[in-house]
Amino acid sequence: MKIAIGSDHVGYAMKNELKAYLEGKGHTVTDLGTHSEVRTDYPVYGKAVAKAVTGNDAQLGIVVCGTGVGISIAANKTWGVRAVVCSEPYSAMLSRQHNNTNVLAIGARVVGIELAKMIVDAWLNAEFEGGRHLHRVNMLE
Repeated sequence: MKIAIGSDHVGYAMKNELKAYLEGKGHTVTDLGTHSEVRTDYPVYGKAVAKAVTGNDAQLGIVVCGTGVGISIAANKTWGVRAVVCSEPYSAMLSRQHNNTNVLAIGARVVGIELAKMIVDAWLNAEFEGGRHLHRVNMLE
């Protein structure tokens, strides 16, 4: 799978670890920054990942900031993006199954790297169920 990933300076270390983890599982990962721990602004990277997903440069996106909240809001400003911030695997799985989310946000100050990997796995392994959920997802558009 082709995945776009991005973070601000707070999420930089986790982004890099998740990128390596995903590549180790055979995914193609496009790193859209940031590329250091120098203070930066999360909306830049939320938007970049969102644009990659809606522009068909990536199938899915993952974004990381301190809480995951700000960068998810930034991603959701792009039409066609359904970003979700998750701190545990169950919500990540259901967000794909019921809401067809296409961007996952994680808070580097909220969860550790091993839990982040579990969240990512649950999200990537889930599939949109359609059916009764399709009508609601269409309403979001």
